[in-house]
Amino acid sequence: MAGPLAGIRIIDLSQIVSGPMATTILADQGADVIKVESPGGDPVRRMGPAKGDLSAMFIAVNRGKQGLSIDVKSGGGRAILERLIAGADVVVDNFRPGTMDRLGFGHDRCRALNPRLIYAAITGFGTDGPYANIRVYDPVVQAVSGIAATQIDGAGRASLVRTLVADKVTAVTMAQAITAALFHRERTGEGQRVDVAMLDAAMAFNWPEGMYNHSFRDDPPPPYPEYGALARLWPCADGQVAIGMMQDIEFIALARSLGRDDLAGDTRFHSVGGRMAHREEWAPAIAAEIAARTKDELMAGFIREGAVGGRVNGCAEAADDPQVVHNRIVVAIDHGSAGRVDNARPPARFSATPAAVAGPAPHLGEHGTAVLMALGYDADAIAAFLAAGAVFGIEG
Repeated sequence: MAGPLAGIRIIDLSQIVSGPMATTILADQGADVIKVESPGGDPVRRMGPAKGDLSAMFIAVNRGKQGLSIDVKSGGGRAILERLIAGADVVVDNFRPGTMDRLGFGHDRCRALNPRLIYAAITGFGTDGPYANIRVYDPVVQAVSGIAATQIDGAGRASLVRTLVADKVTAVTMAQAITAALFHRERTGEGQRVDVAMLDAAMAFNWPEGMYNHSFRDDPPPPYPEYGALARLWPCADGQVAIGMMQDIEFIALARSLGRDDLAGDTRFHSVGGRMAHREEWAPAIAAEIAARTKDELMAGFIREGAVGGRVNGCAEAADDPQVVHNRIVVAIDHGSAGRVDNARPPARFSATPAAVAGPAPHLGEHGTAVLMALGYDADAIAAFLAAGAVFGIEG
């Protein structure tokens, strides 16, 4: 069965992570995505472990797309891109403000070619303002948005989340925004521009708990301990575990899972305030019980009592976690000469229109002939584009 976005065509002009990941989410949900790259290709092709022009990172954020490589500064390249845009539902870019206008494919030009178009633009800090023209990568957005300040280290200093959290939350935000714009167009026939700044997405993502001491403007209540300072992992006999006890029944279940019915029955610990006030009376005992057990022993107790807890898996272990295996999260993509490549499947499950990994990521320009022929170009026209240096990487 086709995914929920079957029949939607997306022209992906973006690179690195935020834009490509957004369009991969939509490709997994059935959209037809054409990744348009410059002759040099997306820089992520060369980041991390790779086989040829396919890095593991590139595959993860570009799977299931058709690949076309053109020089948009050439007459032939511009003609091809114009034809692509005219027949598309969505165009996505993540360049600095003004770049697409300078190339001749800004919002106004694209909407003139296709009034029903959803023009989706990702920027670092926004389309204008004091930082608009600064080149942006994930750590910079983590720093400015306050995410780094919520990751307090042992010395009380800000630190980075060691994953591309700002890029990824921007990708998820943009994917949702694109589907909302498509839904509006379905009802009204009207296309529109959608802008997502990484800074905006990161701050919205961080706000609920990261900024809870900075939300009440009028007569603010006393500050609460910062969430980032409260979060920790607990050492055990063969590694670490994470636990939680936001609700009273969760503390009781945790204590029982560790054989400490005395702590479970102590009414001083039966409220968040009580547990905070008497932390030194229960936390060392809980820590000692956890330290004496293995991860498997702890998980057995957590499951038995319904406590909140999980083992800390190393990167090489996560795919083999029993629940990960049960959920069939990791799937293998056949990449031909590159062999099989593991990826996480689309997380959303649709009962009527299942999402699925649409296929491998493209080599640079791999589907050029097929894309151009679908646009109405014949073999002679394609040969002329190749000879003029407007198209690159076409097979054969």
